[in-house]
Amino acid sequence: MKVKIGIIGGSGVYNLDGLENPNWIKVKSPWGKTSDDILTGNLNDIELVFLPRHSRNHNISPSDIPYQANIDALKRLDVTDIISVSACGSLNEKFKPGDFVLVDQYIDRTFKREKSFFGAGCVAHVSMAHPTCERLSNLLFEAGKKINLNIFKGGTYLTMEGPQFSTLAESLLYKNVWNCDVIGMTNMPEAKLAREAEICYASLSMVTDFDCWHPDHDKVEVSDIIRVLTQNSSNAQSLIKELTINIPKERELCEYGCNTALDNAIITPSQHRDEALETKLDAILKRVSS
Repeated sequence: MKVKIGIIGGSGVYNLDGLENPNWIKVKSPWGKTSDDILTGNLNDIELVFLPRHSRNHNISPSDIPYQANIDALKRLDVTDIISVSACGSLNEKFKPGDFVLVDQYIDRTFKREKSFFGAGCVAHVSMAHPTCERLSNLLFEAGKKINLNIFKGGTYLTMEGPQFSTLAESLLYKNVWNCDVIGMTNMPEAKLAREAEICYASLSMVTDFDCWHPDHDKVEVSDIIRVLTQNSSNAQSLIKELTINIPKERELCEYGCNTALDNAIITPSQHRDEALETKLDAILKRVSS
């Protein structure tokens, strides 16, 4: 298959500079409207699509992001690899504002969001033991090193509901008891839905602050976050450009199983599935139904 990269841009990343033949398009999804139109184009002969997670006007709160529609739309565009770019706070002193962390584990503390494409009428249980794609994360790590970014591979991301930041007690719990490394509001259920859609997913987390656990940084100020975001968003775009130079233009199925996540995951026999839900799942189930 041909590589097609989907970029989900988070806070501070509302566009993707340098694309050839840029075009904003609408993609219809049975799961509702996407966060915004989707930007398509090419970069170093690699097809890219870009979706601003909070919209270009940043008027969608983390809890209200249409995660199902966003991932379904990228699946309909034949995206093979998703790079999730998001701002986060650091719970680990070695990860400082301005650094990038390629997280590989999550603790999901969200409670207001639809977290699966499946449900009553078609039940599936997809493994999330390793929720990000190691192959894609390795490619991003090497690209980041080539352009001298402070980039780290591996870490646990605590996904909170928001939109408020943590209390001090919560921050200390996540850091000292649960041993989390970064905290954010948007990678869940995004990573879960990408796995259900059988799309490789890597999280490029941009550290903007130390949350509120750090004695020298005991309050999170939005003005400080925006200042760091401005620099980070430029670096993130440079990283993506570097990735497109060396990523193979053709690839086989993911060696880590991202593209076959639905194998043996769907419990409901085909003859007993809800027809309306199965119709909504047409893009998600395309490989296993063919």
